[in-house]
Amino acid sequence: MVSGGSVAGAPVGQTHVRHILLQPNELLPEAEALRRLADIRERVLAGTAAFEDMARQYSSDGSAGRGGDLGWVYPGDTVPEFERAMNALEPGQVSEVVRTPFGLHLIQVLARRQDQASPERLRQAAREAVRQERAREAYEIWVEQLRDSAYVVIREE
Repeated sequence: MVSGGSVAGAPVGQTHVRHILLQPNELLPEAEALRRLADIRERVLAGTAAFEDMARQYSSDGSAGRGGDLGWVYPGDTVPEFERAMNALEPGQVSEVVRTPFGLHLIQVLARRQDQASPERLRQAAREAVRQERAREAYEIWVEQLRDSAYVVIREE
């Protein structure tokens, strides 16, 4: 299995996506961030502003210089809130404001495709599966050691 639940070698759905991220803070209260993103969305939908230009100007993450472009993402590459919103969009659509642990986003899906997972991606998924199995085994050993070392005294009053 690889990330996203696909079988190795089977086609994997990928989404070419870009976003604008605003992170509310003392200088940018959440209400202002929400208003700004709503305004950006209206301008993009009206055709008076380009999404990538707005991302360069307003986004507060590393993708801003690329117009918010995150490239082709696989299932599981983004946090669940982002992925749900992204998956609900058709190519060309812009999401409503999406809240994730990273902040507030506008998301635009550029394209979708089915592709084979790259050999590096398969190796990465295999390493992750091994790491998770080792962590599970280490946890079980720790719990057993904890049980063995527990000393319980039952006193009758």
